Amino acid sequence: MKKGLHILAGIVLFVSAVIFLSAAVLRFSGIYYNNTPSFPVGFYKIIDEPVGRGAYVSFCPPQNEVFDVAMMRNTISAGNCPGGYGMLLKRVFAQAGDRVSIDRAGIVVNGKLMPNSAQISADGDGHEMPQYRLKEKVLNDFEYLLMSDVNPNSFDARYFGLIAHAQIRHVVEPVFTWGD
Repeated sequence: MKKGLHILAGIVLFVSAVIFLSAAVLRFSGIYYNNTPSFPVGFYKIIDEPVGRGAYVSFCPPQNEVFDVAMMRNTISAGNCPGGYGMLLKRVFAQAGDRVSIDRAGIVVNGKLMPNSAQISADGDGHEMPQYRLKEKVLNDFEYLLMSDVNPNSFDARYFGLIAHAQIRHVVEPVFTWGD
């Protein structure tokens, strides 16, 4: 019986090491693995493109209470960003010169209500969601509105507001995805 447990422990350790090393190699080679429902699950690669409307970007969240609570609730993962946050992947929906407002009904960019942008009051576990508000504002050169247009329950600009250009780390594009 003990021999069987030692073999099982060895297999678990080996598989864990392979997964960890694979993730490290992928990240080093410029590949992100997305396993969140904000976008299709799969692999995204870093590309040499400017940050612009429609681009997928990875970013380090700013250190603040909204992200502290999100990490505590496992809404976002832990990682190597300041504050111990994990990198997030979102899409750019507004940039410099765009008019943006955020309220309970959703996010409006240049007079158009974005799809799947209405705020929800509680997450799937019943925790109250932050209710970010922004009266119409014209974005400056250093502000971006980042969100998911495929998941109405995504943790995005509806709850944390605008993201500074300095927070954005890479522009990425899907390489191989599956699911929705």
